[in-house]
Amino acid sequence: MKLKRLKVMSLVMILSLMAGCSSTGGNSDKKEDSKASKNEKVLVYGSGDYTGINPALFEHGEINSLIFNGLTAHDKDNKIIPCLAKSWELDKATNTYTFKLRDDVKWHDGEKFTAKDVKFTLDTIMNPKNASEIASNYEDITKIEIVDDTTIKITLKAPNVAMLDYLVVGILPQHKLEGKDIATDEFNQNPIGTGPFKLEKWNKGQDITLAKNEDYFVTKNQGKQVGLDKVVFKIVVDAKAKAMQLKSGELDLAQVTPKDMATFEGNKDFNVNIMKTADYRGIMYNFNAPLFKNNKELPNALSYAIDRKAILDSVLLGHGQIAYSPLQAGSYNNPDIEKFDYNPEKAKQELEKGGWKQNSDGIYEKNGTKLSFEIVCGEGDQVRIDMANICAQQLKKIGVDAKVAVNAKVDWEHQDSFLIGWGSPFDPDDHTYKVFGTEKGANYNAYSNTKIDGILQKARETDVDADRVKYYKEFQEEMTKDMPYTFISYIDAIYVGKNNISGITPETVLGHHGVGIFWNVADWTIK
Repeated sequence: MKLKRLKVMSLVMILSLMAGCSSTGGNSDKKEDSKASKNEKVLVYGSGDYTGINPALFEHGEINSLIFNGLTAHDKDNKIIPCLAKSWELDKATNTYTFKLRDDVKWHDGEKFTAKDVKFTLDTIMNPKNASEIASNYEDITKIEIVDDTTIKITLKAPNVAMLDYLVVGILPQHKLEGKDIATDEFNQNPIGTGPFKLEKWNKGQDITLAKNEDYFVTKNQGKQVGLDKVVFKIVVDAKAKAMQLKSGELDLAQVTPKDMATFEGNKDFNVNIMKTADYRGIMYNFNAPLFKNNKELPNALSYAIDRKAILDSVLLGHGQIAYSPLQAGSYNNPDIEKFDYNPEKAKQELEKGGWKQNSDGIYEKNGTKLSFEIVCGEGDQVRIDMANICAQQLKKIGVDAKVAVNAKVDWEHQDSFLIGWGSPFDPDDHTYKVFGTEKGANYNAYSNTKIDGILQKARETDVDADRVKYYKEFQEEMTKDMPYTFISYIDAIYVGKNNISGITPETVLGHHGVGIFWNVADWTIK
């Protein structure tokens, strides 16, 4: 197992939210909080836990984008907009981007941001010894040239239109990290960025307090300040506890389950935002595990045994849609592929075609191996746990000894399967190349299909949209012949917040774990 997977395994990283550079205005001026002085605008958000904050290493960090900025950002419609880079040009002959950087940006410690920081960050991500889980996003970069403090050139080996999406990654301060071990340095517990908020206090396992950046260049240039004085990431891992703490007033904003949402509907003190996402759930089969490594027919056969509609109705209460593809939420979806509609008899037929036979207990066996495995879930995510339990029950009905395990830490290499969540509303390269490509940074189940590797490589290296559509449809078709997951459903993100919070854009399509709600957090305020 690669070092990068072991690093990810050691971290507890539960949600993922984003804050961009865009600003849409809004200012207000009254709130009292038990932990704050009068008139201080403090937003207390129900968050997962963190062991480190560093956007160059870990994708799953909602807090990253409140502290850091990228060269680019996304707006409310998930379109690319300028951020630390105020403009750019592409020389198609050489596949070279030239970025003109802002000259009015300071790090939270007062040092000036320059092109050196950009090169340092990208070099850090691409350095194999740092085992960044997002490194494969930047594989096409062949050269990074600093022209001057405010100009940098990035050359690619081939066209890659997803690169502007990937340059939303938070830029790191070279002066704080140069020559250090980025994976273990204390910077990860005391991060310094250029974003709208800066770290004020971190009580391990309890809360992380961010204070507004008085010198934030976006708001400053608009003649105003960041709207909130503080954002407190209160660590509440359990979904039920989040709902309870919202009701008690301990939290101002949190993502809740569809079942918990009902307790807030009709309550004038809260706003319930049901937001569409590109975030899907599925059973990720681990091809390191002997059962799936030696029986590649199982994922396809078992996919017929899952009644997705029943899960959508009973767990999500209809707040989502049945999933059959990782690209379903965008324009590159292939609706004509095999969808593995619920068909338990077909599941049995496919198992028996693969040499599996039911024993006297009704459990399938093959060459002395029982069809028995665990579906692992992480602690605190009740939706995934409920989904896994229903999947296990449905699998048992066809003769599979499936059990659910809820673990505090994820052992990617040694577990049988995992109730995974993925998805991105951005370029289709995102959450495909690094997730399904052989040995890529987010391929946590050792899935390997050389034909898919080739298709995804071609898709990322062309800027002709018609060709990209063709390649991504071909990718989805090929995947149905060799399933890495059993796709279950896309989920809506349900955010419940006090009715005095201003700035949320409910129309924004969110990503994995609700990514995107904080895209304009610099403009949020409390009335």
